[in-house]
Amino acid sequence: MATLDIPTAKIFQPLLEPARYKGSWGGRGSGKSHFFAEAAVERHIYKPGTRIVCVREVQRSLKESVKRLVEDKIAGLGVGHLFRVLNDSIVCPGDGLMLFQGMQDHTAESVKSLEGFDVAYVEEAQTMTARSLEFLRPTIREPGSELWFSWNPRNASDPVDQMLRGLNPPSDSVVVRTSYADNPFFPDVLEQERQHDRIHRPDRYGHIWDGEYEPVVIGAIWSRQILHEGRRAECPDLERIVVGVDPAVTSPETGLQPNEHGIAVCGIGEDGRGYLLEDPSLRGTPKQWSTRAVTMFDKWEADAVVIEINQGGDMCRHTLESVRPGLPIIEVRATRGKHVRAEPISSLYELGMISHVGTFPELEAQLCKFTGGGYMGEGSPDRAEAMIWAFTNLFPPIVRRTQPENDYDDPQDETGRSEATGY
Repeated sequence: MATLDIPTAKIFQPLLEPARYKGSWGGRGSGKSHFFAEAAVERHIYKPGTRIVCVREVQRSLKESVKRLVEDKIAGLGVGHLFRVLNDSIVCPGDGLMLFQGMQDHTAESVKSLEGFDVAYVEEAQTMTARSLEFLRPTIREPGSELWFSWNPRNASDPVDQMLRGLNPPSDSVVVRTSYADNPFFPDVLEQERQHDRIHRPDRYGHIWDGEYEPVVIGAIWSRQILHEGRRAECPDLERIVVGVDPAVTSPETGLQPNEHGIAVCGIGEDGRGYLLEDPSLRGTPKQWSTRAVTMFDKWEADAVVIEINQGGDMCRHTLESVRPGLPIIEVRATRGKHVRAEPISSLYELGMISHVGTFPELEAQLCKFTGGGYMGEGSPDRAEAMIWAFTNLFPPIVRRTQPENDYDDPQDETGRSEATGY
């Protein structure tokens, strides 16, 4: 049997003892992910046949998982001869196994495939929904099985925070708070980043580096609590689906750092409620964002693409039609502030009329920085803007009653129907 020498920061030593629930929360550079990756390798070696599943709420590809980090630890500890790395998994000593999955992809039936696993490691656990935790906890049920969590808290309402830092955490749980200051291996390059944020981003510093809750924007018209309360695992049959697009001002072709091209897939259900279905936003060239938008149109069998044309004018339509001639396109042009367009949609959330099907961390963070006086975040909220345009199209009567006159142009086609709504 291999003998491992794994230097471990003192802060993590309580997590070396057996416990049903193990958690580490804190900011960037604290070594949380590194500790659990090393613990996984160690467990596989000393307990051959162990099966571990590494999960996160949303995993669109293995690049988003902790797999590469685990592979690096295997190599760094000099035990590569004991493991066999495959494209989507790692075969471990004694026919053990490591899998990497997204919980959002599971149903109550499919999650049963994880029965018999000894450990579930939840990375980026702050994004884990209550539904996913309800699925996961009873599924990992082998004698001596454990659930590991690492996260940087966003809000006290996050399900993992409520479970492990709330008033009644599980009795067999060990949870530690970690920070860069507890990490003896904290690299110099991250120290430079930390000092930069301390000086230039003081409002974000506590959350990024100290693990404090996300700063709350005073007067925000969305709250994380409302987003969480409305979240759904699935949606009903949809009567209309649109792909909202808010193209960035620049692209990599210009040599400038671009904003994201916001793309949001939204629908209205047979129950009359709105549903955010997917956020495939990206940075890239006009060709890349238009191809992504058309791909979403096909994937969801959408009715139209709703695109803001303030920055690109006729080129927006041309770019989309170069990918798909004849694509049904609804052009919209903003003439007033972002927050003016956002307020009617945020009101629909407060009325319980819109739900997110899954978790969309980047888009939701942007929503929570809209106030009645403007957008208080950095850069442009392109993800949120794409969603707002989509729901504006899906709820025309309600938005019309609350929208100030002339907030956006709404030209009519030759039939007299609104081009912005199709009605």
